Amino acid sequence: MSTNTPSTPLWTKDFTIITAGSVISMLGSSLSGFAMSLLVLDLTQSTFLFALYHVLFMVPSIVVPTLSGPFLDRFSRKRVIYTLDFISAGLYVVLAGVLAAGWFHFAVLAAATLLLGTINSIYYVAYDSFYPLLITKGNFQKAYSVASTLETLTMVMVPVSAVVYDWVGIVPLFLANGVTYFAAALLETRITAREEYLQTRRPEGGRLLRKLTDDFKEGMTYLVSEKGLLAVALYFTASSFAFGVSDALTLPYFESTFEQGKYLYMLVWGTASVTRAVGGLIHYKWKLPVAGRFGIALAVYVLTNLFDGVYLYFPLGVMMLLAGLNGILGVTSYTIRIAATQNYVPDEKKGRFNGTFQTMNMMGTVAGSLLSGALAEVLPMRGIITCVMLLTVVAALGFIGGNRRHVAAIYNTDN
Repeated sequence: MSTNTPSTPLWTKDFTIITAGSVISMLGSSLSGFAMSLLVLDLTQSTFLFALYHVLFMVPSIVVPTLSGPFLDRFSRKRVIYTLDFISAGLYVVLAGVLAAGWFHFAVLAAATLLLGTINSIYYVAYDSFYPLLITKGNFQKAYSVASTLETLTMVMVPVSAVVYDWVGIVPLFLANGVTYFAAALLETRITAREEYLQTRRPEGGRLLRKLTDDFKEGMTYLVSEKGLLAVALYFTASSFAFGVSDALTLPYFESTFEQGKYLYMLVWGTASVTRAVGGLIHYKWKLPVAGRFGIALAVYVLTNLFDGVYLYFPLGVMMLLAGLNGILGVTSYTIRIAATQNYVPDEKKGRFNGTFQTMNMMGTVAGSLLSGALAEVLPMRGIITCVMLLTVVAALGFIGGNRRHVAAIYNTDN
């Protein structure tokens, strides 16, 4: 690694605003999100309704990102971001009022969850496509290390959320989340960066729907024609499938195998969160060697899946060690991939690429979650995870290693 000494500063006014706004909204969302899960479980006492609540939040992410991408390549992403934050603020205030009035019904929460999932799906495509426009040249790795570290640190709000929920209930948490979203939206309105891609993507009168349809087709053609981007998208779809399997089975495995399993689970993966934050700080300070980024990424993909496939067979101390290593390696994978792809994809195509990429990933996650639940009825959970992770190693070697020339042309660039 080399010390990061870019010729232009990262912390411009616009980058500071988008970072502060995202931290404020992420803290509020983390605080209320977990509490909402507890609310559903407490009030319904139904595992089915609890699972349905999570599915309703994820369902929009299968379709909405791909459909919203063409729109976000023709209209102001900044305006979409702060508008959605204002809407979210209002929605949480309304939910707080409904619950305070005693009008709670699962159907109301289900409708709100579906709406929040839709907002979230559009928001992240807009954010992922707008964020690179605020990063100065030579600072992509540094910027995304900041984003990853802050996102990891907001996870500390999950246990805080459980305590606050038991103490004051859900209504104050919803009101607090409304305030945080409103504050983030106000900050985001003050971003002054010009969205220059709009000059070439303005819709022509009376032909908007036709142009959005053409944009969608063009976006799919672009991804298929870019062998390196397609290989990355296919690998991360396979990786998301593996994540869906692991996420669905790991906590039940701990609960069924150990006394106080949920606390051991939090201890193991809390270690990964800490080391992920440390890894983000490392990437902020030092730049990875440009010529070695592809090789580092491929090694990381193989190692993280191997570690995820075997750590459950070891004593607690070794589990924590492997999870900790995965935390550092995971932020390395994220930083290399997102910095490289966002630097590579033209500004006017970022919406369509990010939308398609997120849709493919979510389809993988949902498929993995559903399949793992069915398989766990007849097969050991630990064995399912191991087999899936080994298959994901094969996917890394096939999609990424098998397209070395094309992927390296994206990864091995000074961004």
